[in-house]
Amino acid sequence: MKENLPLFGVLILLGAGWGVTMPLTKIVVGAGYQHFGLIFWQFAIAVALMGTVLVLRGALRWPNKAQIRFACLIALIGTLLPNSASYQAAVHLPSGVISILLSLIPMLAFPIALTLGNDRFSMRKLIGLIVGFIAVALIAINGSSFAGNISLWWIAIALIAPSFYALEGNVVAKWGTYGFDPVEILFWSSIVGLLPSLALALGSGQFIPVPTTWGLPEYAFLIISIAHAIVYAGYVWLVGRAGPIFAAQVSYLVTIFGVFWAVILLGEAYASGIWTALALMLCGLFLVQPRGKSEPIGYAL
Repeated sequence: MKENLPLFGVLILLGAGWGVTMPLTKIVVGAGYQHFGLIFWQFAIAVALMGTVLVLRGALRWPNKAQIRFACLIALIGTLLPNSASYQAAVHLPSGVISILLSLIPMLAFPIALTLGNDRFSMRKLIGLIVGFIAVALIAINGSSFAGNISLWWIAIALIAPSFYALEGNVVAKWGTYGFDPVEILFWSSIVGLLPSLALALGSGQFIPVPTTWGLPEYAFLIISIAHAIVYAGYVWLVGRAGPIFAAQVSYLVTIFGVFWAVILLGEAYASGIWTALALMLCGLFLVQPRGKSEPIGYAL
């Protein structure tokens, strides 16, 4: 047991790191920063961080055509599309609610896994999926407990991110990473995402120049970008070290820490129905967590 304590420590740090990005995102978008501008800088910071790591390792190499296509796909379904939805939803939804909705990733991964042939039908997982969507319905019903109410529209927008993350996990489970390690995936997907995100930011008027003065929103976004890069690489490392079954338990911690940080940092308060939804979502997570080594974990961020 003692030899596993460091791995449990890493698991907790990953959950806390991912969870804190939710309220920090609320702070950033609350300052008026918009999604395409934020995504461009998220790509740029990831390129700088991961590029430095690759150069120091002497592992910077030019990818082949198949790897470039894979990097384009990951940039699209792993960052550009889900983050565009998340940043917009964060303007209108409480941070803790978004954390709860993100825990749908493993549940949404199940029907996608069935479609791609990554998994077999399981009544246990089907029940977990149903429980998860009951939790979503509870959030919608209790939306009136928040200032300004919560519309079904913004709940639907928030669900775009976990849907694409679930797809991303299944794509990797089905076709692998084409020889990329975690750092290379982040680096090359960010490289190919830079120009499209810059064009979108400029075309939409959302480009963010380098701030001349830094306040809480600017530092919050810097922390988000660094945390995403480090925690994602750490998650994939943990999968290799402790296995996908152990690493998949980070799903619980991301949700719990996300709600915890929202209460601590933003002072969010929730109706009893939201706490019931959180409990149901965690039950659904338990039911859909992988039980065998061959099962895809269906969790990515």
